[in-house]
Amino acid sequence: MNHRYNDTSVRLPRFLNFLEDRVRKAISAAISRGKIEVYITLKNMSDKGRNVTLDKTLAGIYIKGLRKIAMEYGIPDDITTTSIARMPDIITIENENLEDLYWQELSIALDSAIKNIDVARIEEGKRLAVDIDKRLNKISEYVSIVEEKSANLLEDYKVKLSNRIKELGASDFVDENRLGIEIVLFADKSSICEEVTRLKSHIEAFKGMLQNNGPIGKKIDFLIQEMNRETNTIGSKANSAEITSFVIEMKNEIENIREQIQNVE
Repeated sequence: MNHRYNDTSVRLPRFLNFLEDRVRKAISAAISRGKIEVYITLKNMSDKGRNVTLDKTLAGIYIKGLRKIAMEYGIPDDITTTSIARMPDIITIENENLEDLYWQELSIALDSAIKNIDVARIEEGKRLAVDIDKRLNKISEYVSIVEEKSANLLEDYKVKLSNRIKELGASDFVDENRLGIEIVLFADKSSICEEVTRLKSHIEAFKGMLQNNGPIGKKIDFLIQEMNRETNTIGSKANSAEITSFVIEMKNEIENIREQIQNVE
């Protein structure tokens, strides 16, 4: 199940507790990220590890004692093997130490379970990769649009500033140098070139990771945080309602990807 780290819980019979560490190591070697719940039961259908011990000396003592009672009280001597076997401590069942055998049998089932999980995860991963790639392409399209529209921000600001000055009738009182400084400050404040460049770089890196066969979940989790940070900065710096609308679309796609990558190891 989804989880940021490797969180493995193992439930097994108490007499198999010594195998828990081996089970955890086998799983962590195959699965680096996820919440894994392991349930183990054992039903011994063979005679391995079981020895029946008969205490013949104690059985002889029981027989002598019972026959003596039968003679003294004149009751039937109906001693049978079954009745003797029921006496305390006549038959003892001993379980041998079969740690290696238990692990040998368990590892077969464990390997099979891990392989089945891997098959399912690979298929799910392929579907997720296709979906994420489509969303990354959408984000790239929005970034290109934002980049194109941001190129006109400075000219639009100059026009708005000039029109505002004319509306106030202050054309004759405005210092051209001061006006130039104001435009430069706006250009510096609203420039999103760095953020756009980094965002494009993150998208390319993300696409490259999708081709990687190894664990990438933590890496792309960090990368999606960086993409979200750059997108937020673009939205705050652009100072344009039109660009903001595309930023919202970008953030929506990024959030959808963020939810998806919680399933990625």
